Amino acid sequence: MTQAPTPARAQAPATSKLFLVFQAGGQRFALAAVEVSEVLPVLPLKPIARAPTWVAGVFAHRGQVVPVIDIGALAFDQPATPRTSTRLVLVHYRGQPDQPDALLGLILEQATNTLRCNPAEFKAYGLDNPDARYLGPVREDAEGLLQWVGVQDLLDDRARALLYAPALAASVAEEGSR
Repeated sequence: MTQAPTPARAQAPATSKLFLVFQAGGQRFALAAVEVSEVLPVLPLKPIARAPTWVAGVFAHRGQVVPVIDIGALAFDQPATPRTSTRLVLVHYRGQPDQPDALLGLILEQATNTLRCNPAEFKAYGLDNPDARYLGPVREDAEGLLQWVGVQDLLDDRARALLYAPALAASVAEEGSR
């Protein structure tokens, strides 16, 4: 009895990349999936006193305290609407170029779909917004414009110092002991 050969699974072209698609302020955005560590339901958070309104708080995850920001509040001063599709997405965040990645939590609305496409389909849109460096190029499709969010550009120096102060202090102490 001879078996017919099974066709090889169709491979996505090497130029394609997977993105997590979400909404903020009624607009569509995407994160590169390689930057995503984990997607969780929204969990109770401990607020950080006197932090900017877009800092949602912190929570303990596998022995690590993780800061969480609300992308809707950061970008549009509109906190994420609590719904079943709102997620707490953990991303790999590099606080400083010489430090290992840390986790950063992002509260994202409608973060339930992915998109595989060629990153070259995202095009610069001609605006330079120094207060929103994380907003990258856009891609047009049947649903409108989709904007790429750069995880490493989400926090400015002040926010990074607020959310990762203990990690920065530990690295300074370690360097001082050398």
